[in-house]
Amino acid sequence: MADASLFQQILDYRNRADPYPLYARMRAEPVITEADGSFVVTTYREIVSLLHDPRMSSDMSNRADRFATGQDQESDEVPGLPPAFLRSDPPSHDRVRRLAMRRFGPPHAPGLVSGLEPQLRGIAAALVDGVVGRDRIDVVDDIAYPLPVAVICKLLGVPREDEPRFRGWVDAIVGTMMITSPEQHRVRHDAGVALREYLGALVETRRETPGTDLLSGLAADDGPDHWAGDDELLATAALLLVAGHETTVNLIANGMLTLLRHPDALERLRSEPDFAIRMVEELLRYEPPVQLVSWRTSLEDLEVAGVPIPAGVPVTLLLASGNRDPAHIDDPDRFVPDRPTIEHLGFGGGIHYCLGAPLARLEAQIALTEMARRFDRPRLVVDPPPYRPSPVLRGPLHLLVDVDGVGPPVDV
Repeated sequence: MADASLFQQILDYRNRADPYPLYARMRAEPVITEADGSFVVTTYREIVSLLHDPRMSSDMSNRADRFATGQDQESDEVPGLPPAFLRSDPPSHDRVRRLAMRRFGPPHAPGLVSGLEPQLRGIAAALVDGVVGRDRIDVVDDIAYPLPVAVICKLLGVPREDEPRFRGWVDAIVGTMMITSPEQHRVRHDAGVALREYLGALVETRRETPGTDLLSGLAADDGPDHWAGDDELLATAALLLVAGHETTVNLIANGMLTLLRHPDALERLRSEPDFAIRMVEELLRYEPPVQLVSWRTSLEDLEVAGVPIPAGVPVTLLLASGNRDPAHIDDPDRFVPDRPTIEHLGFGGGIHYCLGAPLARLEAQIALTEMARRFDRPRLVVDPPPYRPSPVLRGPLHLLVDVDGVGPPVDV
């Protein structure tokens, strides 16, 4: 590791539990040039500027030939499908995002997320009910994973009983982001093909027998915008399925880990449920589930913080580093839920701002509050816990917690 750049050290799994000292060292330079000629942006102001800069592309086909790998790298969320709108530029991005938003939220479905709150509370309560009588709980397997999976399955119309099938495919796709070997490429490709076939069969079923779920709405294609083809529809459905639970798993697990390390905040959440709203915003800053964006490319020559960046070059934005930039926020390495203002990059920014941000916030608020109010004297078994492999979507693989008991549901 002595010869590895600071950025390469961040990607190294051995630093997954605590990459923040490396981010702090990287912020000495707002823009860093890597040995391969790519660039890494480390500071809040510069990251925000590039998130809103139309000269930055999310379409990796705009990269210069010397950055092509022949293995697709992480260019597609799901191999075998075209890049979803997260990895595309206007006007294609805008058309596809409108198609997704028409069914998912405002302005066409303004009450979708808020209307889910009673169901979310019921799911969270049922999951905690399921660990009653145990003195050791895995927050990831028992709460943080099944809650957002149940919600996104219900929204999309994916049968909940199919979760064991698609979990393996999703784990393979997420775990091989930023591919480093031919074997990872093969695993990723096979998982992508299987997920595409599965979602394709579901879409055909919804066309024959439409329901009220998102897949039925997406398949109807009945608005002013239209899909360019079934592969574009399936890429969007895959993005909603994968991103609709993967990031929230990390937000809930990172949140519980942070609360257990800050018992005063955990106790306050136990007695003040409204505290969850501001606390989750600070969690999104302090321990963001998405650490970096590695698929931006400069469309033309530009200059950032005095550093010239030529056209066609990869530019990685270190969101988690920007969140802890002392030039942006005071005492950034301290978890302070009562900050008077909490501006963060937890959901990205610009035209690619997270589509599911309102839902993720609500899921985390409800899940963390339910655990705080019902777990009796929770304490970490292992700290730090083991982490998932991805350097992009960072969160515990397991989070074992010992408790003296699990209390009954608490009326809201």
